[in-house]
Amino acid sequence: MFVVSLYVSVLLVLPSLAEADLVSRKQAPVFSSIPDLSTCVSQPSFFSCENTTVIENTCCSPTPGGLVLQTQFWSTWTGLESRGQLLPKDSWTIHGLWPDNCDGSFESYCDLSRQFDPAPSPATLEDGTVIPPWTGPGIDTFVKAFGRDDLLDFMEKYWINQGAPNVDFWGHEFSKHATCTSTFDVSCYGPSYKEHEDVVNFFDAVIRAFKQYPTFDMLAAVGIVPSNTTGYSLAQIQQALVSQTGALPFLGCTNHTILSEVWYFNHVFGTEQYGAYKHLDTTTASTCSTNQTIWYYERASSSEREVRKHHRH
Repeated sequence: MFVVSLYVSVLLVLPSLAEADLVSRKQAPVFSSIPDLSTCVSQPSFFSCENTTVIENTCCSPTPGGLVLQTQFWSTWTGLESRGQLLPKDSWTIHGLWPDNCDGSFESYCDLSRQFDPAPSPATLEDGTVIPPWTGPGIDTFVKAFGRDDLLDFMEKYWINQGAPNVDFWGHEFSKHATCTSTFDVSCYGPSYKEHEDVVNFFDAVIRAFKQYPTFDMLAAVGIVPSNTTGYSLAQIQQALVSQTGALPFLGCTNHTILSEVWYFNHVFGTEQYGAYKHLDTTTASTCSTNQTIWYYERASSSEREVRKHHRH
């Protein structure tokens, strides 16, 4: 009887221990980071930079930065490989989401109350305004506070800095560009705004835009792959991307012959967060040579890591 009673007692205790373990493993609660766009439903709809009347509610369409650039890097090293900061295999990386004005000009660091860049560039604006370096916690802590480990995981895989921690780069892109995009203004989140909600919302929007332009796959599909022995012409690379996007992106080359950047120009129907992107021809001339071989170099295996799961069927 004593043995049976002891056995039953243990069984009764086990569920409570399991429950305690589950509680301890729970992540931080996930908070919403969605702006209040209810008034936009009754506003006229149009592509940014194509409106014929004044935009009454700038939360509904990016203005004046309505020429939206989704920008990417092809890097072959990070400089922080020893710390585990690696590039994603078979993928370009995120540079940012930039709000150029409709005429191709642009603003930077438009709201210094949301300046989270530890190394502002430029450090001083054209009007003489000095951008104070951010000395507070990394911008990743804002995302963690919203319980968005999924978002941080993607950023750590695809939004990679060179020569400095990734989080510094993220702080730079938000502070320099998102603060100049009207649809990420704090006022767009309504009276229930939670601090840094706009930061999380912007990072989600950057990833959504990045996924629309899978540069590595578009090039690989026509046989243009990284190589240290086979080069390509600028026209070959341009034609491959135009065939899938319908417009000519900007291609950037280091020393005019080493492929390193691509910028996809867009007008956006609705908000930068959720609207439809219409790809347009670049307004900036390529820095790649038109009559020399363009090199799309391989990465050393020590500078990249597998990020995709491959399944056999």
